[in-house]
Amino acid sequence: MRDYKLEIEKRTAFIRGVVEAAGASGIVFANSGGKDCVLSGYLCKQACDDTICLILPCGTKRNYNEDKRDAEAVSKLYNISARTIDLTAAQNDLVAAMGDSAHLTPVSIGNMAARLRMIALNAVAYGENRLVAGTGNRSERYMGYFTKWGDGAFDFNPIADLTVREVYEFLAYIGAPPYVTDKPPSAGLYEGQTDEGEMGVTYRSIDDYLLEGIVNERDLAIINRYHNVSGHKRRMPLLYAECDTEKAGS
Repeated sequence: MRDYKLEIEKRTAFIRGVVEAAGASGIVFANSGGKDCVLSGYLCKQACDDTICLILPCGTKRNYNEDKRDAEAVSKLYNISARTIDLTAAQNDLVAAMGDSAHLTPVSIGNMAARLRMIALNAVAYGENRLVAGTGNRSERYMGYFTKWGDGAFDFNPIADLTVREVYEFLAYIGAPPYVTDKPPSAGLYEGQTDEGEMGVTYRSIDDYLLEGIVNERDLAIINRYHNVSGHKRRMPLLYAECDTEKAGS
């Protein structure tokens, strides 16, 4: 297990350095009351008192119920100022505006929600000289389980190297409440969605592979497939003449 007292010291020093180097006045992050945003927000608040969170419900019942309730509760618990911006109307207007011009699936509409949240975060950040903190973990990043230009877009991320298992261990160390740690991981982008249900593999299996190299053949096939097809999410856009064109599609 990691030395989480030392981890807090190192990660808060990292955050302070990033904020100071950018000449920023504060930090903003999206808060759904989930494990990752709670840990990221906690670390940001420890490093920078002028840290705020945005609660950004968009479309699904979960966004307006347990996610909103839990986000408000942890904001009070860790003394983080919270603002709520309802994005459902904006999502509905965008879907209506597209009309018959696009074939929209539940996933593509859900990704709209993630990108609308990032628009809101960056608008607040720009207007108040803040940086946007990312909240994704190592396991999600390896699987490509995030929305490109949505929750995958941020100025810095203080927990990107932590697997889901390590995030839970860290949360236990800081005394995060059960309503955070017991909730099934979900981006809440569409009704009934859970991370593990959508991917078809558990975070326990993913983390066993990442941390110990232990995995069964079925799960390894899923992990490799997700990782291989999501490579474009983990790099900057390809530019002609700045890459090996023979390998650009790999």
